[in-house]
Amino acid sequence: MRASTLLCFAASLLWTVAPARAADVLRIGLLHTLSPAPLYIAMERGYFRDEGLDASFRFFEAAQPIAAAAVSGDIDVGITALTGGFFSLAGRGTLKVIGGALHEQAGYEGTAILASRKAYDAGLTSVAQLSGHSFGITQFGSSFHYMVGRIAEREGFALKSLTLRPLQQIGNMVAAVRTGQVDATMAIASMARPLEAAGEARIIGWAGDLVPYQITAVFAPSRMLDARPDTLHRFARAYRRGVADYRDAFLRLDAAGQPVRDAKSAALIPLIQTYVYAGDPDGPRKIEQGVGYYDEDARLDVQDVAAQLRWFTGQGLVKGQIEPSDVIDTRFIGALLPP
Repeated sequence: MRASTLLCFAASLLWTVAPARAADVLRIGLLHTLSPAPLYIAMERGYFRDEGLDASFRFFEAAQPIAAAAVSGDIDVGITALTGGFFSLAGRGTLKVIGGALHEQAGYEGTAILASRKAYDAGLTSVAQLSGHSFGITQFGSSFHYMVGRIAEREGFALKSLTLRPLQQIGNMVAAVRTGQVDATMAIASMARPLEAAGEARIIGWAGDLVPYQITAVFAPSRMLDARPDTLHRFARAYRRGVADYRDAFLRLDAAGQPVRDAKSAALIPLIQTYVYAGDPDGPRKIEQGVGYYDEDARLDVQDVAAQLRWFTGQGLVKGQIEPSDVIDTRFIGALLPP
């Protein structure tokens, strides 16, 4: 009886002092911008830790390197704009889009179409008048290329009637419209509004009101889906919690259709500012003005991703016959139901 008791005590002691199971490492690739704010919230509020994930961020300066890093194994999950280069990689069976992120949505001021002061004074006062003008983008095959192409279709003029100027970086696009080197470009609200307030450019439209679309998305290398599906499910739960907090703080509208800013918003701004506008005394205002729209539960706009794939293919920026089902997997986060 005594020996049995001692054995039980020893076993319980071993159980108590046994090391905890190591957290599952997850490397997330993203741009160092405001757009992936729900991920910052999930990190700062411990949602990844709650799922047993040792999550870390790896920041990049452009969208295409994030996709390349996922293919090479340098990251496990990525979030960025879908581009012609992304679809080309995904079409080889290396990547899958698994969820939604930033979504251009009517009524929410995400990406502004900006006219230079000189072009505006000369008559470029609406997107319908863009034909014949120069337009700054980062590069051919970028999300900006896609957006202006969709706007051209909507307004009924040929994309080739624009002189597209690939300027490589968003900062260069903003500088070019401010100095009149291009007639128009695009910029997020937190960049566009100060330009307009300073009289250096004019906002002539919002992308979400013109061409709502899935501007950024979450993706993972195919090997993650095959070898670590449980890790992706846990990532998805943490990410959706971050999105829920973000929506509750920034995407509620009052009866007049204006954004609600209250204690919930104020609580999240310092968390986000850990990653963007750190140390900037004007950072809170920039965050409030720059937050974009995320669909409920970060659901993916599958129809729009398919439309993007068709557009990039039609422009000759994606080669071969790639089907939406080749690049999309909604098992982990889910799809946005069509209207």
